[in-house]
Amino acid sequence: MEAKQTSLDQIVALCKRRGFVYQSAEIYGGLNGVYDIGPLGVLLKEQIRNAWKRSLATLDLDIVMFEGALLGPEALWNASGHTTNFHDPLVDCLNCKHRFRADDIDLAAACPRCGIQQWTEVREFHLMFKTSVGAAISSQHIAYLRPETAQSIFANFKNIMTSSRIRIPFGIAQIGKAFRNEITPKQFLFRMREFEQMEIEWFCHERDTVAFFDLWKGARLAFYHHLGISPARLRLRAHESQELAHYSQATTDVEYHFPFGWKELEGIACRGDFDLRQHSQHSGKDLRIFDEITKESFYPHVVECSVGIDRLLLTLLFEAYEEESVGDETRVVLKLHPSIAPVSAAFLSLNKEHVAATDTLYRTARAQGISVQVDHSGSIGKRYRRQDEIGTPVCITYDFDSVHDHCVTIRFRDSMQQERIPFNAIIPRIITLCGNSSAKNN
Repeated sequence: MEAKQTSLDQIVALCKRRGFVYQSAEIYGGLNGVYDIGPLGVLLKEQIRNAWKRSLATLDLDIVMFEGALLGPEALWNASGHTTNFHDPLVDCLNCKHRFRADDIDLAAACPRCGIQQWTEVREFHLMFKTSVGAAISSQHIAYLRPETAQSIFANFKNIMTSSRIRIPFGIAQIGKAFRNEITPKQFLFRMREFEQMEIEWFCHERDTVAFFDLWKGARLAFYHHLGISPARLRLRAHESQELAHYSQATTDVEYHFPFGWKELEGIACRGDFDLRQHSQHSGKDLRIFDEITKESFYPHVVECSVGIDRLLLTLLFEAYEEESVGDETRVVLKLHPSIAPVSAAFLSLNKEHVAATDTLYRTARAQGISVQVDHSGSIGKRYRRQDEIGTPVCITYDFDSVHDHCVTIRFRDSMQQERIPFNAIIPRIITLCGNSSAKNN
């Protein structure tokens, strides 16, 4: 299929202009692969998190939430295999000194930066950020920033199961930061050195693994459809045997068709019993569970679903971004699904006499937990365009007639159609359009 014509440069410019994402420490030259999240980005990421948690709740499966530490001792990563296996192939251009992932370039060709074909030997580059804990410097004090969120779940599996009084099959879900010292961070939020993951580890008996693997593949694909992502730009792709991670028995990616090609959005993996078995062997703690039916102890098998929030945010911006001709001008609009729009409604006054009344309506909606903005400056057309560009589903204008008829004009982002509604219908209308996630009492 053909990719959408939206370019990465358009998305980067929008993110900075409207406050979704900024380059971290830009005034000092920035830090490659690290970004700060602006006010609208914070709102959009929170909507994504909430949508993900709701998607788990609707499955009628037993799932508990967990929050693991960002730092982990070296022994944890020895057990998981990361200190041995978590590498990427690295090569340097001898002429311009630029570094590349060896699997991203053709070593039989010239350097894409300087045009000279002079390469170093390919070597392995470790992707974890290493540090030390405390004042002492010794091997016992080595720690790493976690490169994934899963291992703290596995290390605490028995504690979580015991304290939650939950039984197999069940899931442990986690949202949190992870860190990877990528050789070549690229494509803005697509590959970063500091990022946030949403992950669930589903624990089940070995005999049920295939059935749950299929269930999760369907459930995760349905989640993206629900967010408004076109099914034509989504696909499930099973990994070939040579692609599989060292812990994986089978992996399927949910892929999205970005302007730069089909790329992974979420990974769904059968991890087998590798992780619990490894941590049992390395820690000396028995992480098996006892089956009351068979009277046997066993290591549960795991189906993992993991998606990066930042990558999903980028995906949603690509999916929603449109440029439309309206009269003699171009309208930039983010056609985000209303349930995940960072701002659900904007309240606008037509002139200065209407400011106080507009503010009252705005504060009433805000008090209900609805994400709203108020804007009093500029022409009404320019204010509409600002809200279109950040994906606000509706604008609500208090005008000259509002004083008399106690109604406002509600204007819809996608159609640009307008209608008159009474004051007391404003909040119900926003909630109906944007879903229960917008209001605290619904």
